[in-house]
Amino acid sequence: MSGSNVKIFFIIVVALLLTMSCDREKNEVIPDITIDFTITFSDPEFFDLYYSPGTSSLLSTSHRHLGLGTGGYDGNGIIIYNTGLQGFEYSAYDRTCPHCYVTESASVAVNIDGVYAVCPRCNTNYALGASGLPQSGPGQYYLKNYRTSFTGYSVRVWNKR
Repeated sequence: MSGSNVKIFFIIVVALLLTMSCDREKNEVIPDITIDFTITFSDPEFFDLYYSPGTSSLLSTSHRHLGLGTGGYDGNGIIIYNTGLQGFEYSAYDRTCPHCYVTESASVAVNIDGVYAVCPRCNTNYALGASGLPQSGPGQYYLKNYRTSFTGYSVRVWNKR
């Protein structure tokens, strides 16, 4: 190999490694569905979420009146989490465990235990305040994240569709 071919080879290898390492942070494992809904904090169900950082609310198909996709992938639901960072910031996650989905083709809803989402099947703990990062257990993928925006007294949750 000539010097220029070696350089090109190393550039390609580095680019592939960077691409593979970024895949872990994104969750392209759980299939996309249309998500677009808004929760308002005047609703008593979400009042605590507004004032208390570190709290979460679970949405399900029974919340259809809020908008599209409140049931999340396969009806497992959506987690809305008050991160408490920089004033009013919220995160939204699909409740489907990515580890069980990849390894067993199983659609398992995670449970909430304080600031963690815990899969009842594989026991992976996902940190809600850290973008759904797996903290312990066999899981390697983040929980699927959805976009959020806080506007005064409401939070909109949506995805790219």
